[in-house]
Amino acid sequence: MGSPAGKYVIGKVVISKDFTIDSLRFDKYIETRRAWKTVNTRGAFDPYSRSGASRFERGVNIMAGKTSSRRISMPFSFAAFIILAVAALAIHGQQIPHAPTTEGEIPDAILGEAGAPRGGDLAYFDEDQATRGYLAEPEGPGPRGAVILIHEWNGLVDRVRQVADALAAEGYVALAADLYSGRTGSNRDENMALVRETLADMDKIIRNLDAAAAYLRSRPDVNGKIGAMGWCYGGGVALSYALGGENHDATAIFYGRLLDDPERLSAIHHEVYGTFAGLDRGLSPEQVEGFVAALRQAGVENDVHIYDDVNHGFWLYVERDPKNEEPALDAWERLKAYLKRTIGSD
Repeated sequence: MGSPAGKYVIGKVVISKDFTIDSLRFDKYIETRRAWKTVNTRGAFDPYSRSGASRFERGVNIMAGKTSSRRISMPFSFAAFIILAVAALAIHGQQIPHAPTTEGEIPDAILGEAGAPRGGDLAYFDEDQATRGYLAEPEGPGPRGAVILIHEWNGLVDRVRQVADALAAEGYVALAADLYSGRTGSNRDENMALVRETLADMDKIIRNLDAAAAYLRSRPDVNGKIGAMGWCYGGGVALSYALGGENHDATAIFYGRLLDDPERLSAIHHEVYGTFAGLDRGLSPEQVEGFVAALRQAGVENDVHIYDDVNHGFWLYVERDPKNEEPALDAWERLKAYLKRTIGSD
């Protein structure tokens, strides 16, 4: 199947430990409308083209010289590990049968057709007892890669849990993190309040995700390779985590806030995946292009696509518009290939 028309771009907004809340303009998704010209590109260094389908090939492959890895460890006592291990045994749900999607198949989770989540709650962050993540475990002994999912601005809701189940069906241990201490928002004002509260303490977010990574690495069925992925608020946090968190192996960003500083992006030592929407009211194609250019200048491999004629949120909620299906499928198949080459089972 040919790739749907699209493009890639980059942004001026930084989410990191020193970010400013005013830069995270979620209100602009709702309150502004801008018309952006579609730019189709193909290949890591090819000039823009007006032709056909929009696929950005993987970015420059010059990571060979970057052999050092960075690790910012969080205090994780043996006692805390025992507490988390016992908690995990007590509250995990059923294991997910290995049933990967076939070529051309979109997972039910993003079509709005999945059943009730089959995993279970997990208390993984000892610092905040109200935090409750969601763990989806695949059947079988492993070893296998693991994925940390980072929710949107409304919190850890069932749609994110269902995506965790879908990743478990693909063979990954999937832990959906909870950055809102068990809370969710039900409207724009509640969502923005949660965003502002949590992003005011990026250090705590990093510690939360480090705790999720520590739990996953403690599992005998995990091969030691961990990826992080997120949407919207969670996409920006995923980038921030790649810059300042525990060393990990993959970062997938779905229409999240971006950074266009090559020097800072050079701190990333793994390939970056990105899926963006050409009609996104809060993140223009030009911003995504700036992000990609900075990644390339920093020597960071990347697989970043912009899909024309779809809006912010198109991938997680495919059912909202029939036009979402083709780009959502392409983004899903790219994601599967990306996870396989970065964290796939040994």
